[in-house]
Amino acid sequence: MPVETDAIIRHLEERERKEGTLPQLLKFYQKLLRVQSRVEQKLASQLEPTLSHEAINQRIERGVPLIDFAELALDWPLLRNTFTEVTAIFAQFPELFGELPQRLRGPGADRLLTKKAVKAWFEETKLPTTILADDAKENLLVAIIQATFKPFLVSHAKTLISFVDQERWRREYCPICGGSPDFAYLDKERGSRWLLCSRCDTEWLFQRLRCPFCGTQDQNALSYFTDDEGLYRLYVCEQCKHYVKTIDLRQTESEVLLPLERLITLDIDQQALEQGYSPFNKATKKP
Repeated sequence: MPVETDAIIRHLEERERKEGTLPQLLKFYQKLLRVQSRVEQKLASQLEPTLSHEAINQRIERGVPLIDFAELALDWPLLRNTFTEVTAIFAQFPELFGELPQRLRGPGADRLLTKKAVKAWFEETKLPTTILADDAKENLLVAIIQATFKPFLVSHAKTLISFVDQERWRREYCPICGGSPDFAYLDKERGSRWLLCSRCDTEWLFQRLRCPFCGTQDQNALSYFTDDEGLYRLYVCEQCKHYVKTIDLRQTESEVLLPLERLITLDIDQQALEQGYSPFNKATKKP
């Protein structure tokens, strides 16, 4: 089950009260979460599972994610309004993202978010030229669309995740939306490894001794580094040269908010890059 967005908001508000302020990245994230939370609340009463138990079991057996773009119930006015709000938040932090093109900040910018553009993002293909501005980097637009679309995916995920048989999945991509993992944790009970979807925050069980990106089980290609406290691990693969950050929940008694851990462990990302590894941003082995 994805971590409740409001729980992260409360955590950041408490930290802000204690420290007087937040780092710029967390200020940005806090503003973003408030928009996403409002969207999730609007969708809460609208969404119900549309797949039968039989259809879900068939997809799990075949390795097919439970969300298909054509099947998504999208409130397009709400989606476009969210795009406008999210873009405005990105524009407030030029020190983090650079100056946004005027066509993304001006009136009618929400019309750039077409079904074709959203479908391209969801299927991880190149964005259409209609949304790409000459002076806008595609990775920035991908980030904006992902932040816009996330509460919609999270809301769908909440209606479906309880139907997923974790032991039957164990694939390199999310059982709900097909997204790739960008974080992981070792659970308190057995130290089992769970992956966190970069798009909908779904958690799913995965093998410890297998790369979550290329799937290799060659033990000579797999290793990990750990910090002095043994709390964080950096799992790396010499075959595909990708990495995944991991927190060992057996080493902590305090509450851990996994989506927030992505940001507060950015120093680990930097260490990984310096050692020649790169993050993985696209789902692999999709059917």
